[in-house]
Amino acid sequence: MTAGPGTTASYGWRIGDIRGIPVYLGRSWPVIAIIVVVTFAPNVSTSTGQYGGVFGYAVAVAYAVLLLLSVLAHEAGHALVARRFGFRVDRVVADLWGGHTVYDSSTSRAGTSAVISVSGPLANLVLAGIGYAVMRAVDPDGVVGLLLFAVTLTNAFVGFFNLLPGLPLDGGYLVHALVWKVTGDRNRALMVAGWLGRVVTVVFVLWLVGRPLLLGQPPSLVTIVWCGLIGAFLWMGATSAIRAGESRRVIERVPLAKVLRPAMVVGVGESVASVLARVDGAASGSRRDGDGGWAVGGSGAVAPVVVAVGRSGEVLGIADLDAARGIDGARQGQVPVEAVVGRQPDGWVVMVDSREGDVSGLVSAVAASGSAAPPTLLAVTPTGEVLGTVTLADLSAAFTP
Repeated sequence: MTAGPGTTASYGWRIGDIRGIPVYLGRSWPVIAIIVVVTFAPNVSTSTGQYGGVFGYAVAVAYAVLLLLSVLAHEAGHALVARRFGFRVDRVVADLWGGHTVYDSSTSRAGTSAVISVSGPLANLVLAGIGYAVMRAVDPDGVVGLLLFAVTLTNAFVGFFNLLPGLPLDGGYLVHALVWKVTGDRNRALMVAGWLGRVVTVVFVLWLVGRPLLLGQPPSLVTIVWCGLIGAFLWMGATSAIRAGESRRVIERVPLAKVLRPAMVVGVGESVASVLARVDGAASGSRRDGDGGWAVGGSGAVAPVVVAVGRSGEVLGIADLDAARGIDGARQGQVPVEAVVGRQPDGWVVMVDSREGDVSGLVSAVAASGSAAPPTLLAVTPTGEVLGTVTLADLSAAFTP
């Protein structure tokens, strides 16, 4: 249902949008399309008794397209419900593993997470119901009947299969929401749902491959291939969830105050002389306290970082104090601080709940930026209060024993 950040090029081909939400066809989707066509085409002639050859493959391609539309309907369910709850939905992608919807779930709650999770499978089950109703009005032995039967059965399977209680399936997100609601621990919920995902994977493989072998009925090559693909996807997703829960536990143990450096907010119209005077008189700067955080005043003083804001209150960048001091003293009172403000890379302003929180928001911002992560981050509350700055070096050192 969700996925990590990436570049636009890595999403695949943009094929449209759903109420303004970009929809991409992943570059791996042709692989699954070829597998579907190759395995479905022979069934066209054997089921209808009329067609084969090129026509059979043409019908199989039609089924692959209908299957794609079913995947998009599933993801549209997630995307539209997430947007209905006020979350920013970034994209929908159909790929080798079916599809995924990317939205900002950082402020979600257990209840909303559960509703968003179940919306995808419900969309498939609704399509299955519609398909079943229409099947009764067409010739079951014709091509249309075959396609309707296949799409209806596929949507019913996808709907119910995705409700199995383990990540990365939607049912796993329901388990996650339930455990989160009961325990209040989102990370424990993630690990529990991940371990259940591993259980679901083992049962799935044993049922499709192990059980037939025990009964002396070796599974077909097609069954083994599909089982291997789906099993690998499930196991990797479950393992990823477990590791994410463990990592987030470690991250949330680091308080924001431990890495937060004090910042002084100034207007861009303020003179360099005024800013330097404020910096020099800011209780002699700041220092590290005994707990590794930052305190004001005392020995080992360090000047605060000067953050410049525009006339409308927007954050513009960081003032270069060395450049400011390099301006001739007689001119410092005439030069606005805007002249020495360095613009920062995109993503350097990070929203955090409060000074008493942890560094999880900062770590997420760095992860989202990847190799382009800004060297300095600015922590700002939703009300616009600037709490301070955090360097990547300080953030990294916080996790070093």
